[in-house]
Amino acid sequence: MERALAGVGPRLRELRRRRGVTLAALSEATGISRSTLSRLETGQRRPTLELLLPLSQAHQVPLDELVDAPDVGDPRVRLKPRTVHGSTVVPLTRQPGPLQTYKMVIPADRATPDPRVHEGHEWLYVLAGRLRLVLGDHDVVLGPGEAAEFDTRVPHWFGSAGGGPVEILSIFGRQGERMHVRARTRRDKTA
Repeated sequence: MERALAGVGPRLRELRRRRGVTLAALSEATGISRSTLSRLETGQRRPTLELLLPLSQAHQVPLDELVDAPDVGDPRVRLKPRTVHGSTVVPLTRQPGPLQTYKMVIPADRATPDPRVHEGHEWLYVLAGRLRLVLGDHDVVLGPGEAAEFDTRVPHWFGSAGGGPVEILSIFGRQGERMHVRARTRRDKTA
């Protein structure tokens, strides 16, 4: 048990650094003081369940990854859906890394374009329904089995093409996790 707990600090530090998160930002997200976070990462503070639970949620990793629990060989991924801007988002990748994959269910009422930009590259694959993709000056509808790939620095938005929800797979680079910024397309500026 001591060996498993001794590895928590380095894993927390590595996870935070890979995600590009500061101690101050992590403190704000978890409610744990910066000094406590620093002492956890350096091994000067013993990890407790009360500290590890909010950290596993903030880093979006299972608790057993923080304490290096033994692998029991179960290959199943335990999906934890969450709601983001009215859409159901299911993370399919557990580890932070260069690519993140999500299954998204976008409701039919998300039909008003609101283009955004962020660093990265994104791939979308339509599983069910009809997806409307606004990408710069392009406005296209994709059906099941169709895919799109684009630079996310181009103003983009996607939602239901009407008639019902749409299910997609979304794959994007790690930098795509940054905050979206409102952007206007040329069409918005001339309207």
